Amino acid sequence: MSYSCASRSLRLSQALELTFTIREYGRMTLTMEDIIVDPPAEGVVVDPMDWFDSPGPFEIEIGCGKGGFLLSRARANPHLRMLGIEWANKYFRYAADRMARWKLTNVRVMRTDAKYFLIHHLPPACVSTLHLYHPDPWPKKRHHKRRLIQPDFVEAAVRILATGGKWLIQSDHKEYFGIIISLLDQRMELTKAAWEEPGAGEEPDWNGTNYEVKYTRKGRTIYRVAYVAHQPEQFHSGQDRC
Repeated sequence: MSYSCASRSLRLSQALELTFTIREYGRMTLTMEDIIVDPPAEGVVVDPMDWFDSPGPFEIEIGCGKGGFLLSRARANPHLRMLGIEWANKYFRYAADRMARWKLTNVRVMRTDAKYFLIHHLPPACVSTLHLYHPDPWPKKRHHKRRLIQPDFVEAAVRILATGGKWLIQSDHKEYFGIIISLLDQRMELTKAAWEEPGAGEEPDWNGTNYEVKYTRKGRTIYRVAYVAHQPEQFHSGQDRC
């Protein structure tokens, strides 16, 4: 091989090595855009695993706020694939930026109406755990229709939970919590289970969700319940499962 050919070969090899290094570095640098997923188009049923590099048990937190719980659980459980749903744009963007700064590739954040998303955009039996902590109680009677947990939402949640999947609910509002229990106890597909603190031991400074910490300091009682799903046969098979 001539000197000129050897020189060109060396330059090509160095260029390829540099390109590979840049690509590898790029993978390690996450931005908010890597974390944020847009709500699906009308009529589209998504496969949540399409949002991640590899599949894993899929969990959803509704009302993730600033992402404190999401961050703790995702860091401690890299095998999980997690979606945080938040409607308030300020908190949604804060949570997404927080996940990016921690380089959490197993988390996605979406700004959307959680009820509509569960009802219209998720396939059956695709969620391993549904986290719902301190949903807005809308305490005034004329606003009760705005509460998230209504029969249609419960129907959707039951449909998307995989067999053996868990639904964890926490509230500081006694009256609303009682209504939640009465609605979920009516579902033959759900069975009460022992509460296992989802944040326990995962972070040394983990004290609970923002609302949990806030209301505990005020002396309020925190109500908790866990259910396990037993799906009907029509949801056990088929290719709609993600």
